[in-house]
Amino acid sequence: MYIVGFLLVLGPLITIHEFGHYLVGRLFGVQAEAFSIGFGKEIAGWTDRRGTRWKLSALPLGGYVQFKGDMNPASIPDTEKLAAIPAEERAGSFHFKPLWQRALIVFAGPATNVIVALAIFAGFAMVFGKAEPVGPVEPTVVARFADESAARDAGVRIGDDIVAIDGETTESFADILHAVTLYPDKRVTLTIDRDGSRLAVPVTIASTIEEDSFGNRSKIGRLGIYSGVQEYRSVPVGPGEAAVLAVDQSIGVTRMMVTGIVQIVTGQRSVAELGGPIKIAKYSGEQFSLGAERFVWFVALISLNLAFINLLPIPALDGGHLAFYAAEAVRRKPVGPRGQEIAFRTGIALVLALMVLVTINDLVSLPIFGG
Repeated sequence: MYIVGFLLVLGPLITIHEFGHYLVGRLFGVQAEAFSIGFGKEIAGWTDRRGTRWKLSALPLGGYVQFKGDMNPASIPDTEKLAAIPAEERAGSFHFKPLWQRALIVFAGPATNVIVALAIFAGFAMVFGKAEPVGPVEPTVVARFADESAARDAGVRIGDDIVAIDGETTESFADILHAVTLYPDKRVTLTIDRDGSRLAVPVTIASTIEEDSFGNRSKIGRLGIYSGVQEYRSVPVGPGEAAVLAVDQSIGVTRMMVTGIVQIVTGQRSVAELGGPIKIAKYSGEQFSLGAERFVWFVALISLNLAFINLLPIPALDGGHLAFYAAEAVRRKPVGPRGQEIAFRTGIALVLALMVLVTINDLVSLPIFGG
């Protein structure tokens, strides 16, 4: 099940990502020498009439489009190879294209992943509608406490209205959840309305471990409060509103990813929470077993993750290339070949080190190792 789920998630998403690079490259007349799903040794492939080698490679950890003039799949420019290209053939080389065209070709990969996620989110909104409260909007008044409650311990009482958290207005319990769930152990200030008076209540968000039906564990934040009973109904939405909802959901997911990365870098979360291909395969199989709806939603989340990771300003990733192009736009000339080579080699080393780390995390998380 893990293998099936993995192939159905990463296979199409990687192909779509690389096809974005390929199509925009073709649009600007760039010759693609190779289009590969996976890295390393070629397992199978063919060469089309334009000279592009389409292939499936041994390591299913990504993919690449190698354009004319590239030194390797990371699209590092081969200065000797570029210098040897005759003037009349330079039009087909990626590195001789105008800066804006190169930037669009690079950006096209992550953009296609974002488009896939937006299409899925919008499709779900069109099919299932949106949740709308029946009656008044869900209040932020504390109706009761959990058995263990950080809010109660800090002095919050039943009937208090939580109107803001760290200065950010809360209009519903959903807003409170968004401000709390991703921030276990964080010290925050609740602004509450108690009998018409405003009070500031400092509280440390409790850290709890939740486990799903597959045994996957995650650390989340809790204040230890549930709102009064609130009824919801599903309301149909049109294409325009569905698109807006899809954008909102994508922004929310991206914020969660940014928050998670920042927390790991600053030590608020363990690096053990980072996952790679094996963990994606595990989760893919689990979601696949739960049915098409859950699986397709998971595909949208992974698609956004791929876009986000690829846009990080790390040399050898799409974001690294875009960072070099930004520097070129400011300097009015490209970064020197030596500087690019050092940066790309450093980036590749960083990516490989990260792959080793997440692979270890993935293996430890498998049931066979007690994860």
